[in-house]
Amino acid sequence: MSIKILTAAAALAASTATIASADVNYFSVVTDLDSANTLELGTVRAEADGTVEVYDFRAGEQRDLLGSTEVFAGANRDVRVEVPVAPMFDVLAVLKVNGEVVDMQVIDINS
Repeated sequence: MSIKILTAAAALAASTATIASADVNYFSVVTDLDSANTLELGTVRAEADGTVEVYDFRAGEQRDLLGSTEVFAGANRDVRVEVPVAPMFDVLAVLKVNGEVVDMQVIDINS
């Protein structure tokens, strides 16, 4: 199963929260599905401790929360998020710091 990153304006419109400067918080390129139910997000940089949440993103809409993991201030290498089953549709990875969305990335999953 291959994974690609979409740089879509729709992802930015999906959130009503303020997006912080991309030079402080960011996702690196998603590399692979580690197993049937683990998304490997690579390096996630956060300005402070926070969480990465992964949502179902079918039809360009943020839907159900599939899984989340904590991240810490600075570069977090090999960030992985457990999900109930291998996603069959696009997912949206959202980085939150202090409860606010600071970055997001749409992940296009081709089955």
